[in-house]
Amino acid sequence: MATKRTLRVGELIKREIADILCREMKNPKLGFVTVSDVDVTGDLRTAFVRISILGDEKRRQESLRCLKSAAGFIRKELSSRITLRYIPKLQFQLDTSVDHAIHISQLLAEIKKEKPDGDHPSGENGSEAREENSPSE
Repeated sequence: MATKRTLRVGELIKREIADILCREMKNPKLGFVTVSDVDVTGDLRTAFVRISILGDEKRRQESLRCLKSAAGFIRKELSSRITLRYIPKLQFQLDTSVDHAIHISQLLAEIKKEKPDGDHPSGENGSEAREENSPSE
């Protein structure tokens, strides 16, 4: 379970890595990268940085390789920006939750297209159901 300290350190690292990627990284192989979450171990020695990358699978893998090779540079930049006894080792991981959410949205849109708004699951029109339940006198 994450403690308040690990959560705070994770948020700080997330913010700083996002800023480093935006301002300091000059590698053209690095695609459009978003830092979605950072989990720090209890001893603050390792940070698992989840990132989402726009583009096809080849572009994602290339950007991930670029980030993994730049981990030392990013860690050095972190050491100059934040004050910790140990700067955590950075482990970059691809976050696919955004892709999953997009896929679910597409499926819901397809379902909505197939089923017109006036249809009800029971096959009855809503007004007919109300008439049956109203008193006859």
